[in-house]
Amino acid sequence: MDKILIPCDFSDQAISAFRLALDMAHSASAEIHLLNVIELPIVHDDLITPMQSFDEALLKELSDRAETRFEELQKEYAKEKVIIKTKVEFGPVINIIINYLERENATIVVMGTKGATGLQEVLIGSTAEKIVRHAPCPVIVVKEYRRLDDLKHIVFPNSMEEGQEDLMMHVKALQHVLKATLHVVWIETSHTTDHAVVKSELEDFARRFMLQNYTLNVFKAKSKESGVIDFTHKINASMIAMGTHARKGLTHLLKGSVTEDVVNHVDCPIWTYVIKR
Repeated sequence: MDKILIPCDFSDQAISAFRLALDMAHSASAEIHLLNVIELPIVHDDLITPMQSFDEALLKELSDRAETRFEELQKEYAKEKVIIKTKVEFGPVINIIINYLERENATIVVMGTKGATGLQEVLIGSTAEKIVRHAPCPVIVVKEYRRLDDLKHIVFPNSMEEGQEDLMMHVKALQHVLKATLHVVWIETSHTTDHAVVKSELEDFARRFMLQNYTLNVFKAKSKESGVIDFTHKINASMIAMGTHARKGLTHLLKGSVTEDVVNHVDCPIWTYVIKR
């Protein structure tokens, strides 16, 4: 964890993400990258050809305004010995963030979200949801600021499928940085599962990945999403860590993603990572 990217629109949630990222950077001797993306409207000419026609003075004014707000944030929250770099870019928010991640080789994203509900969730989801789906590195989604020292209990929902080596390497690294207890949980939505068999599989999983400072749990729920949320509340956990398969297109629309649903509906910080295939 040497480069932390914070997409920043200066909302309360983005500022909360910045404050948590500062704690992480101070603890891990990492570098902070604050990125403000200004999405400009598309103007069409008589031939219906998309074009952007903006005065350079206006673009400079918008950029200068963002840099001034960056300075104010740093003055209020910055910690000693934490390097903070700022950048203002113009263009489509999702594309700019993903391109910046790849260009700068950022190792984690910490970003704020208000979540998404109702028709908005069905049609467009949230910016955080899209970044979770497309980011090449882990993403932590934050709704409100939590001190790093308070993130000591991580819920880790898992179905113990194959091909989790890369995911587990990152989860264990997160646990190490936070010095936290990892609560591995199987969310049980069927009435026919043999709990003794599941418990045995959980124990095999823990041995396979040489887990330390952990608990193994089976939790009954009506759905995977509600199970993760209810179990988190039951044990008063301070963070959720989840892998996602980053389904796209029609498959995503039909099957959805438990990870993205939880991102949109839970209040504690959520760490996510796309499982490589």
